[in-house]
Amino acid sequence: MKKLFIPILLLFFAIQLNAQKYQPTWESIDSRPVPQWFEDVKFGIFIHWGVYAVPAWAPADADIGIYAKYSEWYWWRKNEDSEAGKFFRDYHNQMYGEDFKYQDFAPMWKAQHFDPGHWADVFKKAGAKYVVLTSKHHEGFTLWPSEQSWNWNSVDIGPHRDLCGDLTTAVKDAGLHMGFYYSLYEWYNPLYHNNLEKYVDDHMIPQMKDLVNRYEPDIFWTDGEWDHPSEKWKSTEFLAWLYNESPVKETVCVNDRWGEETRGVHGGYFTTEYDLVHDREGVGEAERPWEECRGIGTSFGYNQVEDLDNYMTSDALVDLLIAKVAGGGNLLLDIGPTADGRIPVIQQQRLLDMGAWLDVNGEAIYKTRKWEGAGNNDAENVYFTKKGNDLYVLCTKFPEKPFTVNGIKNAGKVSMLGFDGKVDLKKSGNTVTITPPALTPVTNPSPYAWVFKIENSL
Repeated sequence: MKKLFIPILLLFFAIQLNAQKYQPTWESIDSRPVPQWFEDVKFGIFIHWGVYAVPAWAPADADIGIYAKYSEWYWWRKNEDSEAGKFFRDYHNQMYGEDFKYQDFAPMWKAQHFDPGHWADVFKKAGAKYVVLTSKHHEGFTLWPSEQSWNWNSVDIGPHRDLCGDLTTAVKDAGLHMGFYYSLYEWYNPLYHNNLEKYVDDHMIPQMKDLVNRYEPDIFWTDGEWDHPSEKWKSTEFLAWLYNESPVKETVCVNDRWGEETRGVHGGYFTTEYDLVHDREGVGEAERPWEECRGIGTSFGYNQVEDLDNYMTSDALVDLLIAKVAGGGNLLLDIGPTADGRIPVIQQQRLLDMGAWLDVNGEAIYKTRKWEGAGNNDAENVYFTKKGNDLYVLCTKFPEKPFTVNGIKNAGKVSMLGFDGKVDLKKSGNTVTITPPALTPVTNPSPYAWVFKIENSL
């Protein structure tokens, strides 16, 4: 009996081991489910912070397209022979002179007021559940002491701090998920241009593994993939390591930016950027979890010339969050800190307004899913989410008269989140009619959007 037991036990362990083994092919990598926590959290904070925070400039009001207004692209744009490039070049030459190099900005990035605990507190009060920091943007400057980026990282020059490490500790201590953005390519790295394979093997992959092993992120968010197919980036090899061997193999989430052919096709969750997939609109009926990323204004990095007209209002941001979550996605909303390490006050105000709304209505956002019956309803400014058997009806404008919801099997109790009074509901067949209550300044639960909850309705 003993002789029989040991081979069976060994076989069991072998099966368990092989069951967790992902191969370096897209078929295998794509078979890994996106960890459920990602679909539950719904709202995250993106942070673009680098040397570009010193010039902190882009032509926010110019009619040159969305991408050309990104201040974090300052170095590239000022060297670019294009209409956008002329805007950047003229500004740079006027402010700093033609002989002033982008690299000269690095010592000026001091981050002397950077308080990671304060940042994490703002994010938590905003109702965000995860944070994604640019560990390295396309300029190649790393926010941690990377061996591959000697004297072009935040410890050797500029802040003289491990910004990735300091923020990771604060964010995790606040009970939030922490992740990193990482640019696969680097604009002006000679190795990238002269020997791609060596760049990938000796620079890029070691950096990515170092980030994962040092800080154990919950999200690994790549970008800058468009120059080459994923085969050249050796993306599936890295992802197989991430899923099989890394310290976060069970919990880590990744996006879909792993090669010129992968957005909306391969990887983990799908991503849109200002509602675009490159120049294509949206994700359509996404087969996987997805996320929209965008700034509060026209840029991801801080842009000192953006004014109120360039920033979304708090009302519009709440509406944006509702629309993305009702569509089955997450919202990754970006902030651009200043060179001295502060979150601009206007950005803090927008985030805290969203947090106040979520304090009342977060039940209709967190851990919810898209409602399949939403397509049978076409009322303007009305969105839906579901959780278990409960349906949430989110109105981005207060309904001034009774309105109907189609596709309701049952009709349990109806209420308005944050409101203690009675809400009337009538059912006829599979349609219910909700009569909004009369609100006063004292009883109004929200200045932006209002949520009706229909219990046991699905």
